[in-house]
Amino acid sequence: MTVTAPSTRAIQWPAVRPWLGAAVRLGLAAVWLFAGATKVGDLAASGRAVNAYQVMPYEVATVIGAALPFVELALGVLLLVGLATRLVAGVSTALLVVFITGIASAWARGLAIDCGCFGSGGQLAAGQAPSYLPEILRDLGFLVMAGFLLIWPRTPFSVDGWLAGAAPEEGEDE
Repeated sequence: MTVTAPSTRAIQWPAVRPWLGAAVRLGLAAVWLFAGATKVGDLAASGRAVNAYQVMPYEVATVIGAALPFVELALGVLLLVGLATRLVAGVSTALLVVFITGIASAWARGLAIDCGCFGSGGQLAAGQAPSYLPEILRDLGFLVMAGFLLIWPRTPFSVDGWLAGAAPEEGEDE
């Protein structure tokens, strides 16, 4: 009978995963906090940015645009403290899918807009070119981060961990 040593990868993942999760959680928190903070000072501009996508009536777009910064700030704060991480990751995933779909739709329809992801957004000035591919790729990266937290929401230094007690043992589902 041959006995093989466990692979280095198998030994390292359980030790690294919680810390990688903490970095992902804090990174995604920073994204949401920054996105919300850049828009919260001018809710009308945020509404105009949503309206620029031309997918809903103006009145609906302005309400969604005005609410969006507060949703982003709430997601950021919850991720920062690590409370309801799996739920927040699910909401983040859904929101990012909507954002990616919206940007792809604007691109496919030939609209020349700034996505408004980290600022006021809206129609671009004549001669300015939109940067849809980098925006989609960036949001796909954020989507991967949210997906990671959907699968592994328990991280060190989180309210979720504190409420649940000790960190999960190796191989324990969360």
